[in-house]
Amino acid sequence: MSKEIDYYYSHVSPWTYIGTQRFYAVAGAAGATINFKPANLGEIFAVSGGLPLGKRSPQRVAYRMMELKRWKAHLDIELTLEPKHFPTNDQPAALMAIAAMEAGHDVGPLSYAIMRKCWVEEADAADTATLESAADAVGLDGAALLAASEAPEIAEIYAANTAEAIERNIIGAPSYVYKDEIFWGQDRIDLLDRALHLD
Repeated sequence: MSKEIDYYYSHVSPWTYIGTQRFYAVAGAAGATINFKPANLGEIFAVSGGLPLGKRSPQRVAYRMMELKRWKAHLDIELTLEPKHFPTNDQPAALMAIAAMEAGHDVGPLSYAIMRKCWVEEADAADTATLESAADAVGLDGAALLAASEAPEIAEIYAANTAEAIERNIIGAPSYVYKDEIFWGQDRIDLLDRALHLD
């Protein structure tokens, strides 16, 4: 039986970035297909009780930073804790990723490259030059993907991903859905791995 994971994510979520490589590895080891579904986290928050960082209580903001520091040290990964261009608009990156998928490309490396632009290189993930550079770096035609990302049908897929996430009770990013079971957060990857190997 083929295994599929629906992956709802945001390119400017630090937690999505932190978990990306481990998630890809877990899915690959289990022979699972990843269905990439970039979604609008702001719209998801609006109906699920989440808040953007600027509207959270000081206690939650402080704890978020504590956790980022812990995971950076625990995984020994590159991570800029307070990048210059965060928060920023995630939609241009999401549309480029969808355009890449529609063109038949493996979007995994592209999405990770965009995340690194934000969380390692401190570039603006909403900037077209940043996105073009990320695509070019993984062997894709950044200019062509940017042009393709402006097509109305690409925005329609983004909206559909978001509506689907809300319908499925997704509350944040990253969320991994396997056999209709939601695993929210990169700190649930071990549990996802276990579920994948129970079959």
